[in-house]
Order: sequence, then C-alpha cells, then structure tokens
Amino acid sequence: MYHNMHSGLWGFSWVGILLIIAIVVVIYLLLRNSQNQSSKTRQSAKTPLEILKERLAKGEISKEEYQDLKKEIED
Repeated sequence: MYHNMHSGLWGFSWVGILLIIAIVVVIYLLLRNSQNQSSKTRQSAKTPLEILKERLAKGEISKEEYQDLKKEIED
C-alpha cells in the first residue's frame, strides 16, 4: 500500500541526502585548496637575480662569483 513511505526527496533517505551534501562539500574544499596552491606557486616564483642574492647571503657563492653571475644574468 504505502510504497517507500519513509523516503525523503526523490526517493533518497535523509542519510543519502547528507552523503551527497558531504561529497559536494569535500569536492568544493579540494578545488578551493588546489586553486590556493597554484596561486601561491605563482607568487613565490623568484627571479634569477633574487636567487643569486640569496645564495650570496647564505654564503654559497663568493662576491666575485656573484658579480660574474650577475653580469651573465643581465646580459
């Protein structure tokens, strides 16, 4: 007589609806996180001169090497 009387919208139970909502939220958060990662990558891209300055500051190269490499970069 009463076919599927305890079902929610469109034949889904409330648990099914909550599961669909949870899946949508997870997909949204994953997409938002991937967009944030790609924008951070673009912002953190350094120029060759900035990298060279950092290497000099860390002591990885001498002042002479810095000057030589700087001339090569600027040419």
